[in-house]
Amino acid sequence: RVEAFREAASAMEQEKEILLEMIHNIQNSQDMRHISEGEREELNLTANRLMGRTLTVEVSESLLHATKMIDEIVNKLLDDLEDAKIRLMSLYGACTSDVPAGPIDQKFQSVVIGCAIEDQKKIKRRLETLLRNLENSEKSITLLEHQKSSVRQSCNSKQD
Repeated sequence: RVEAFREAASAMEQEKEILLEMIHNIQNSQDMRHISEGEREELNLTANRLMGRTLTVEVSESLLHATKMIDEIVNKLLDDLEDAKIRLMSLYGACTSDVPAGPIDQKFQSVVIGCAIEDQKKIKRRLETLLRNLENSEKSITLLEHQKSSVRQSCNSKQD
């Protein structure tokens, strides 16, 4: 029964991550730019409400130390996006058997090695999701910056 309980908790945690990723992807999709301002505002309010409700659900297993290390980096994402990405990649490098592209967080690696194989997989999956979301966010930011510069150029050429 304990194993079934742990598996159910793990499945709920994965479902939570999938829901958060789906909401994030909807908020940053190209389709959002093609609807009216009112509809976009309404969808964003609904997405933010759903995101908030999803984040209130906490499923916790015995991965506390590794999870805390990841959460610390996630909380710093807004302060320094590039540094957070580098740190997440170093944590991910500690979880993979492949030769990582950058440095490995040795402290994190020792924590992960101390976890059960299933827990190691969960930690790796969470890091993959975070890195994928970060990559998608960077693409959205780049796209928005490109659109802003195109609008500026268009406005400048009309003024000339």
